Amino acid sequence: MRPKFKVVSLTDAAADKIKAIMANAERPYEGVRVGVKNGGCAGMSYTMEYAETANPLDEVVEDKGVKVLIDPKAVLFLLGTEMDYKTDKLSAQFVFNNPNQTSACGCGESVAITPAASGALEATA
Repeated sequence: MRPKFKVVSLTDAAADKIKAIMANAERPYEGVRVGVKNGGCAGMSYTMEYAETANPLDEVVEDKGVKVLIDPKAVLFLLGTEMDYKTDKLSAQFVFNNPNQTSACGCGESVAITPAASGALEATA
């Protein structure tokens, strides 16, 4: 039996930051929900929020002790994405290294993403 392909993977920095955020949340959550939404000057933006429960059709990824829930409508946009956490002199933020991203706006708030071919998910499973 082959291991299940992870739609999204986490770097150690991202996993550590999510664990810290979850440990300091006002109540327990099942995980963090990651997705995409329409908006911004480039067309789409990444979303992150606490997830109280998994929805029946969510893609559930467990990586480095963190549970990430992905809305089924976002799977083809996020396929192969690595989630990282970067800190520099003026900012600290989650960064999505997405092979499906074709461009980003100058302010860095939104991106253009081409969904992966539907066969790509089957080929990696």
